[in-house]
Amino acid sequence: MKVASVVGARPNFVKLAPLSRALRERFHEVIVHTGQHYDYEMDRIFFDEIGIPEPDHHLGVGSGSHGRQTGEMLARIEDVLVREDPDAVVVFGDTNTTLAGALAAAKLHITLVHVEAGLRSYDRRMPEEINRVLVDHCSDILSCPTRTAVDNLRREGIVDGVYLTGDVMVDAMNLCMDVSKRSTVLERLELRPKEYILATLHRAENTDDEMRLREIIGAFKDIGSCLVFPCHPRTERRLRDLGLWDPLRESIKVIKPVGYLDMLQLERNALRILTDSGGVQKEAYILRVPCVTLRDRTEWVETVDDGWNVLAGASRESIVRHARGFVPTRSQTHVFGDGDASRRIVDAMESFMGSRRGPAR
Repeated sequence: MKVASVVGARPNFVKLAPLSRALRERFHEVIVHTGQHYDYEMDRIFFDEIGIPEPDHHLGVGSGSHGRQTGEMLARIEDVLVREDPDAVVVFGDTNTTLAGALAAAKLHITLVHVEAGLRSYDRRMPEEINRVLVDHCSDILSCPTRTAVDNLRREGIVDGVYLTGDVMVDAMNLCMDVSKRSTVLERLELRPKEYILATLHRAENTDDEMRLREIIGAFKDIGSCLVFPCHPRTERRLRDLGLWDPLRESIKVIKPVGYLDMLQLERNALRILTDSGGVQKEAYILRVPCVTLRDRTEWVETVDDGWNVLAGASRESIVRHARGFVPTRSQTHVFGDGDASRRIVDAMESFMGSRRGPAR
């Protein structure tokens, strides 16, 4: 059976790495890359570093407004799926690529697999929340990383095709952990373990809201020179437009985005992590690094409930206070599984597709 994996953004690539290996043991996989991320540091470096097979189709969509980008991807993905005629389409997470791939598959009646299903922040202002809800409701096989995700789907009436598989991010980190230790990023940046704070910032709810962005950047400046900030290209453009870029670079260590292996090394050795990224929240938890989330809500509620993540929102005072003093108060419960999610997803696909060799519901 043929499976098409649709990816296009940095979080998709990380999840694809371990799953692609498992898929290719039992299926014929083709990879469709939409080109949602196209800078080397956000795209090509993942294929170079962690052994993701070369995409069979690169659609080159690039950036744009949410509607325009998603619509362009939908049209181009549909063309590829018509030509390839796969038995299943796999989409990952909650990006615009995810939504476009899901809609294309659903409209062509191709079995749809959603990896990282069931997440909810219950904040419909987030484009990612819209994406994940829509994708879940048109998927046939829903791979849930946690019991909370299963419960979220049940409350929405989705019970068929739901599998508690664990999180493929654990698989990805296990796959890359040893090789990441060879990274020289600390030496290149002249950093000492546990003597710096790592920050990431890219969510539209923060970067597109000038008041929130100014509060967060103000907090970064207050924290000072111990803060290391790999800056997303879109965030950089926004900071330049608002005149915040040069003052920020004078206050903290701003660097270009780094590859996944360098990022793991930076995360592992950080004293604390500040982020609005869902993936980085999880990675911080798995690496046992205290996390301060720059959002009012999170879809990864387990990290907060377990006491290893705190929601600071966009309050300058709250961010600085937690960045300087947040310490987890209890041990973890390992909510994301044992690192065998990829095999469980492929098992679910094989069982589901073997029992119904016809169009999806």
